[in-house]
Amino acid sequence: MQEQTLLDDHLDWLEAESIYIIREVVAQCANPAMLFSGGKDSIVMFHLARKAFQFGDRPVKLPFPILHIDTGHNYKEVIEFRDQRAAELGERLIVRSVEDSMKRGTVVLKSEDESRNKHQSVTLLEAIEEFGFDCCIGGARRDEEKARAKERIMSFRDEFGQWDPKNQRPELWNLYNARSHKGENIRAFPISNWTEMDVWQYIEREKLALPSIYFAHQRDVVMRAGSIVPVNVPLASGEVINQPKTGEEVINMQVRFRTVGDITCTAPVISDADTISKIVLETATTTITERGATRLDDQTSDASMEQRKKEGYF
Repeated sequence: MQEQTLLDDHLDWLEAESIYIIREVVAQCANPAMLFSGGKDSIVMFHLARKAFQFGDRPVKLPFPILHIDTGHNYKEVIEFRDQRAAELGERLIVRSVEDSMKRGTVVLKSEDESRNKHQSVTLLEAIEEFGFDCCIGGARRDEEKARAKERIMSFRDEFGQWDPKNQRPELWNLYNARSHKGENIRAFPISNWTEMDVWQYIEREKLALPSIYFAHQRDVVMRAGSIVPVNVPLASGEVINQPKTGEEVINMQVRFRTVGDITCTAPVISDADTISKIVLETATTTITERGATRLDDQTSDASMEQRKKEGYF
Protein backbone atom coordinates (compact mmCIF):
# COMPACT_ATOMS: atom_id res chain seq x y z
CA MET A 1 0.00 0.00 0.00
CA GLN A 2 2.80 2.44 0.93
CA GLU A 3 4.69 1.61 -2.28
CA GLN A 4 1.58 2.33 -4.35
CA THR A 5 1.09 5.64 -2.56
CA LEU A 6 4.71 6.63 -3.27
CA LEU A 7 4.29 5.63 -6.92
CA ASP A 8 1.09 7.65 -7.25
CA ASP A 9 2.77 10.66 -5.64
CA HIS A 10 5.65 10.36 -8.09
CA LEU A 11 3.36 10.06 -11.12
CA ASP A 12 1.17 12.91 -9.83
CA TRP A 13 4.26 15.14 -9.62
CA LEU A 14 5.33 14.29 -13.17
CA GLU A 15 1.79 14.79 -14.43
CA ALA A 16 1.49 18.21 -12.74
CA GLU A 17 4.84 19.36 -14.17
CA SER A 18 3.88 18.28 -17.69
CA ILE A 19 0.47 19.94 -17.51
CA TYR A 20 2.13 23.14 -16.31
CA ILE A 21 4.50 23.08 -19.31
CA ILE A 22 1.69 22.46 -21.80
CA ARG A 23 -0.30 25.37 -20.35
CA GLU A 24 2.81 27.58 -20.54
CA VAL A 25 3.09 26.80 -24.25
CA VAL A 26 -0.51 27.88 -24.84
CA ALA A 27 -0.03 31.00 -22.71
CA GLN A 28 3.15 32.13 -24.48
CA CYS A 29 2.79 30.89 -28.05
CA ALA A 30 0.37 32.16 -30.68
CA ASN A 31 0.09 29.08 -32.89
CA PRO A 32 1.38 25.82 -31.36
CA ALA A 33 0.83 22.22 -32.52
CA MET A 34 1.30 18.90 -30.73
CA LEU A 35 3.24 16.13 -32.45
CA PHE A 36 1.26 12.88 -32.37
CA SER A 37 2.48 9.68 -34.00
CA GLY A 38 0.33 7.12 -32.17
CA GLY A 39 3.38 5.91 -30.21
CA LYS A 40 3.32 5.45 -26.43
CA ASP A 41 5.04 8.75 -25.55
CA SER A 42 2.76 10.82 -27.76
CA ILE A 43 -0.26 8.95 -26.38
CA VAL A 44 0.77 9.92 -22.84
CA MET A 45 1.41 13.52 -23.93
CA PHE A 46 -1.95 13.69 -25.71
CA HIS A 47 -3.67 12.42 -22.55
CA LEU A 48 -1.84 15.04 -20.45
CA ALA A 49 -2.88 17.79 -22.86
CA ARG A 50 -6.52 16.79 -22.56
CA LYS A 51 -6.18 16.83 -18.75
CA ALA A 52 -4.59 20.29 -18.97
CA PHE A 53 -7.72 21.74 -20.55
CA GLN A 54 -10.40 19.61 -18.89
CA PHE A 55 -12.84 21.60 -16.75
CA GLY A 56 -15.46 19.51 -14.97
CA ASP A 57 -17.58 17.48 -17.36
CA ARG A 58 -17.18 19.90 -20.25
CA PRO A 59 -16.01 18.13 -23.45
CA VAL A 60 -12.31 18.70 -24.03
CA LYS A 61 -11.20 20.52 -27.16
CA LEU A 62 -7.47 21.08 -27.44
CA PRO A 63 -6.47 24.69 -28.25
CA PHE A 64 -4.07 23.41 -30.93
CA PRO A 65 -4.06 20.79 -33.71
CA ILE A 66 -2.16 17.50 -33.55
CA LEU A 67 0.48 16.96 -36.23
CA HIS A 68 2.08 13.79 -37.55
CA ILE A 69 5.03 13.67 -39.91
CA ASP A 70 4.51 10.34 -41.68
CA THR A 71 7.44 8.67 -43.43
CA GLY A 72 5.04 6.51 -45.43
CA HIS A 73 6.79 3.52 -43.86
CA ASN A 74 5.10 3.50 -40.48
CA TYR A 75 3.54 0.40 -38.98
CA LYS A 76 -0.04 -0.15 -40.13
CA GLU A 77 -1.25 -0.77 -36.57
CA VAL A 78 0.11 2.58 -35.38
CA ILE A 79 -1.34 4.58 -38.29
CA GLU A 80 -4.75 2.98 -37.78
CA PHE A 81 -4.58 3.78 -34.05
CA ARG A 82 -3.57 7.39 -34.78
CA ASP A 83 -6.53 7.96 -37.09
CA GLN A 84 -8.99 6.18 -34.81
CA ARG A 85 -7.92 8.10 -31.71
CA ALA A 86 -8.12 11.49 -33.40
CA ALA A 87 -11.55 10.67 -34.85
CA GLU A 88 -12.91 9.37 -31.52
CA LEU A 89 -11.95 12.56 -29.71
CA GLY A 90 -12.82 14.95 -32.51
CA GLU A 91 -9.37 16.53 -32.64
CA ARG A 92 -7.93 18.18 -35.74
CA LEU A 93 -5.24 15.87 -37.13
CA ILE A 94 -2.77 17.25 -39.67
CA VAL A 95 -0.66 14.68 -41.54
CA ARG A 96 2.27 15.65 -43.72
CA SER A 97 4.26 12.94 -45.48
CA VAL A 98 7.91 12.52 -46.41
CA GLU A 99 6.58 11.11 -49.68
CA ASP A 100 5.10 14.54 -50.48
CA SER A 101 8.52 16.12 -49.85
CA MET A 102 10.04 13.52 -52.19
CA LYS A 103 7.55 14.51 -54.92
CA ARG A 104 8.48 18.18 -54.42
CA GLY A 105 12.16 17.31 -54.68
CA THR A 106 13.01 18.66 -51.22
CA VAL A 107 13.85 15.11 -50.07
CA VAL A 108 16.04 12.96 -52.30
CA LEU A 109 16.90 9.42 -51.20
CA LYS A 110 20.38 8.06 -51.92
CA SER A 111 18.82 4.68 -52.71
CA GLU A 112 15.32 3.24 -52.89
CA ASP A 113 15.77 1.31 -49.64
CA GLU A 114 17.31 4.20 -47.64
CA SER A 115 15.52 4.88 -44.35
CA ARG A 116 13.25 7.91 -44.54
CA ASN A 117 13.45 8.53 -40.80
CA LYS A 118 16.03 11.34 -40.81
CA HIS A 119 14.24 13.04 -43.71
CA GLN A 120 11.27 13.78 -41.45
CA SER A 121 13.22 16.92 -40.45
CA VAL A 122 12.62 18.43 -43.90
CA THR A 123 8.91 17.62 -43.91
CA LEU A 124 8.48 18.92 -40.37
CA LEU A 125 10.13 22.25 -41.23
CA GLU A 126 7.93 22.49 -44.32
CA ALA A 127 4.82 21.88 -42.20
CA ILE A 128 5.93 24.50 -39.66
CA GLU A 129 6.32 27.03 -42.49
CA GLU A 130 3.04 26.02 -44.16
CA PHE A 131 0.93 26.52 -41.03
CA GLY A 132 3.04 29.17 -39.30
CA PHE A 133 3.51 27.11 -36.14
CA ASP A 134 5.64 28.92 -33.57
CA CYS A 135 5.91 25.89 -31.26
CA CYS A 136 5.77 22.13 -31.70
CA ILE A 137 5.09 20.12 -28.55
CA GLY A 138 6.99 16.82 -28.68
CA GLY A 139 7.20 13.65 -26.61
CA ALA A 140 11.00 13.28 -26.37
CA ARG A 141 12.44 12.24 -22.99
CA ARG A 142 15.92 12.91 -21.63
CA ASP A 143 16.51 9.27 -20.68
CA GLU A 144 16.12 8.11 -24.29
CA GLU A 145 19.41 9.33 -25.74
CA LYS A 146 22.28 11.59 -24.70
CA ALA A 147 21.58 14.28 -27.32
CA ARG A 148 18.04 14.53 -25.99
CA ALA A 149 19.44 14.77 -22.47
CA LYS A 150 21.10 18.06 -23.52
CA GLU A 151 17.84 19.61 -24.66
CA ARG A 152 15.94 22.21 -22.66
CA ILE A 153 12.22 21.80 -22.01
CA MET A 154 11.62 24.86 -24.18
CA SER A 155 14.15 24.25 -26.95
CA PHE A 156 14.84 27.21 -29.24
CA ARG A 157 15.26 26.67 -33.00
CA ASP A 158 16.50 29.44 -35.29
CA GLU A 159 14.94 30.68 -38.53
CA PHE A 160 16.46 27.68 -40.35
CA GLY A 161 14.94 25.22 -37.88
CA GLN A 162 18.36 24.42 -36.45
CA TRP A 163 19.18 23.52 -32.85
CA ASP A 164 22.41 24.73 -31.25
CA PRO A 165 23.13 22.78 -28.05
CA LYS A 166 25.60 25.48 -26.95
CA ASN A 167 23.10 28.31 -27.32
CA GLN A 168 20.11 27.54 -25.10
CA ARG A 169 18.06 29.57 -22.69
CA PRO A 170 18.41 29.04 -18.93
CA GLU A 171 15.42 27.44 -17.18
CA LEU A 172 15.89 28.42 -13.55
CA TRP A 173 13.15 27.88 -10.97
CA ASN A 174 10.87 26.24 -13.57
CA LEU A 175 10.54 29.49 -15.49
CA TYR A 176 10.25 28.78 -19.20
CA ASN A 177 10.84 31.21 -22.06
CA ALA A 178 8.92 30.26 -25.20
CA ARG A 179 9.20 33.63 -26.92
CA SER A 180 10.41 33.69 -30.52
CA HIS A 181 10.62 36.05 -33.49
CA LYS A 182 8.74 35.41 -36.71
CA GLY A 183 10.32 32.47 -38.52
CA GLU A 184 11.89 31.05 -35.36
CA ASN A 185 10.43 28.09 -33.54
CA ILE A 186 10.22 26.47 -30.12
CA ARG A 187 10.14 22.73 -29.51
CA ALA A 188 8.53 22.05 -26.13
CA PHE A 189 9.04 18.73 -24.34
CA PRO A 190 6.57 18.30 -21.45
CA ILE A 191 7.67 14.76 -20.55
CA SER A 192 11.42 15.49 -20.61
CA ASN A 193 11.85 14.34 -17.01
CA TRP A 194 9.93 11.08 -17.43
CA THR A 195 11.64 7.72 -17.87
CA GLU A 196 10.48 4.73 -19.89
CA MET A 197 9.34 3.13 -16.62
CA ASP A 198 7.36 6.26 -15.68
CA VAL A 199 5.60 6.17 -19.04
CA TRP A 200 4.56 2.53 -18.67
CA GLN A 201 3.45 2.92 -15.05
CA TYR A 202 1.41 5.98 -16.02
CA ILE A 203 -0.18 4.12 -18.95
CA GLU A 204 -1.08 1.31 -16.55
CA ARG A 205 -2.55 3.69 -13.95
CA GLU A 206 -4.50 5.78 -16.46
CA LYS A 207 -5.63 2.70 -18.44
CA LEU A 208 -4.55 4.22 -21.76
CA ALA A 209 -5.20 2.37 -25.02
CA LEU A 210 -2.18 1.45 -27.18
CA PRO A 211 -1.44 0.05 -30.65
CA SER A 212 -1.26 -3.75 -30.52
CA ILE A 213 2.41 -3.96 -31.57
CA TYR A 214 3.51 -2.83 -28.09
CA PHE A 215 2.36 -6.23 -26.81
CA ALA A 216 3.95 -9.63 -27.50
CA HIS A 217 2.91 -11.11 -30.85
CA GLN A 218 4.27 -13.40 -33.55
CA ARG A 219 6.18 -11.72 -36.39
CA ASP A 220 8.51 -12.72 -39.24
CA VAL A 221 12.01 -11.40 -38.55
CA VAL A 222 15.63 -11.87 -39.56
CA MET A 223 18.78 -11.39 -37.54
CA ARG A 224 20.81 -8.58 -39.09
CA ALA A 225 23.99 -7.05 -37.58
CA GLY A 226 22.98 -8.28 -34.13
CA SER A 227 19.47 -6.80 -34.27
CA ILE A 228 16.04 -8.32 -34.80
CA VAL A 229 14.71 -6.84 -38.04
CA PRO A 230 11.04 -7.30 -39.04
CA VAL A 231 10.50 -8.40 -42.64
CA ASN A 232 7.57 -8.62 -45.05
CA VAL A 233 5.79 -5.82 -43.18
CA PRO A 234 2.42 -4.63 -44.58
CA LEU A 235 1.74 -0.89 -44.78
CA ALA A 236 -1.63 0.81 -44.39
CA SER A 237 -1.57 1.28 -48.19
CA GLY A 238 -1.39 -2.49 -48.72
CA GLU A 239 2.24 -2.41 -49.89
CA VAL A 240 4.64 -4.87 -48.24
CA ILE A 241 8.17 -3.63 -47.44
CA ASN A 242 11.39 -4.82 -45.78
CA GLN A 243 11.95 -7.92 -47.88
CA PRO A 244 14.62 -10.29 -46.49
CA LYS A 245 18.02 -10.08 -48.18
CA THR A 246 19.55 -12.96 -50.08
CA GLY A 247 20.78 -15.64 -47.68
CA GLU A 248 18.84 -14.36 -44.66
CA GLU A 249 16.76 -16.91 -42.76
CA VAL A 250 13.24 -15.75 -41.91
CA ILE A 251 12.20 -16.73 -38.38
CA ASN A 252 8.73 -16.44 -36.91
CA MET A 253 9.39 -15.10 -33.41
CA GLN A 254 7.39 -13.75 -30.48
CA VAL A 255 8.36 -10.11 -30.10
CA ARG A 256 7.06 -6.70 -29.08
CA PHE A 257 8.13 -3.11 -29.74
CA ARG A 258 9.49 -0.89 -26.97
CA THR A 259 9.31 2.14 -29.25
CA VAL A 260 7.80 2.63 -32.70
CA GLY A 261 8.87 4.67 -35.69
CA ASP A 262 9.83 4.13 -39.30
CA ILE A 263 9.75 0.40 -40.10
CA THR A 264 13.19 0.49 -41.68
CA CYS A 265 14.95 1.54 -38.48
CA THR A 266 12.75 0.28 -35.62
CA ALA A 267 13.57 -3.15 -34.25
CA PRO A 268 11.46 -5.26 -31.85
CA VAL A 269 12.71 -7.23 -28.85
CA ILE A 270 12.04 -10.83 -27.86
CA SER A 271 9.24 -10.77 -25.30
CA ASP A 272 6.28 -12.63 -23.83
CA ALA A 273 4.85 -9.46 -22.25
CA ASP A 274 1.27 -9.39 -23.50
CA THR A 275 -0.13 -7.09 -20.78
CA ILE A 276 0.95 -3.70 -19.47
CA SER A 277 1.75 -5.22 -16.06
CA LYS A 278 4.17 -7.64 -17.72
CA ILE A 279 5.71 -4.80 -19.73
CA VAL A 280 6.30 -2.82 -16.52
CA LEU A 281 8.05 -5.84 -14.99
CA GLU A 282 10.11 -6.41 -18.15
CA THR A 283 11.12 -2.73 -18.24
CA ALA A 284 12.25 -2.92 -14.60
CA THR A 285 14.59 -5.82 -15.32
CA THR A 286 16.09 -4.87 -18.70
CA THR A 287 19.72 -3.75 -18.87
CA ILE A 288 19.55 -2.24 -22.38
CA THR A 289 18.25 1.26 -23.03
CA GLU A 290 15.05 1.69 -25.03
CA ARG A 291 16.62 3.24 -28.13
CA GLY A 292 19.83 1.26 -27.78
CA ALA A 293 17.87 -1.96 -28.16
CA THR A 294 15.48 -0.90 -30.88
CA ARG A 295 16.55 2.11 -32.98
CA LEU A 296 18.89 1.07 -35.78
CA ASP A 297 19.41 4.67 -36.94
CA ASP A 298 20.95 5.64 -33.59
CA GLN A 299 23.59 2.94 -33.91
CA THR A 300 25.35 4.48 -36.92
CA SER A 301 27.46 6.75 -34.67
CA ASP A 302 27.47 8.19 -31.16
CA ALA A 303 26.48 11.61 -32.53
CA SER A 304 23.83 10.53 -35.06
CA MET A 305 20.85 11.84 -33.06
CA GLU A 306 22.58 15.13 -32.20
CA GLN A 307 23.37 15.76 -35.87
CA ARG A 308 19.77 15.07 -36.88
CA LYS A 309 18.48 17.42 -34.17
CA LYS A 310 20.79 20.20 -35.36
CA GLU A 311 19.17 19.81 -38.78
CA GLY A 312 15.64 20.18 -37.39
CA TYR A 313 14.71 16.69 -36.15
CA PHE A 314 12.20 16.19 -33.30
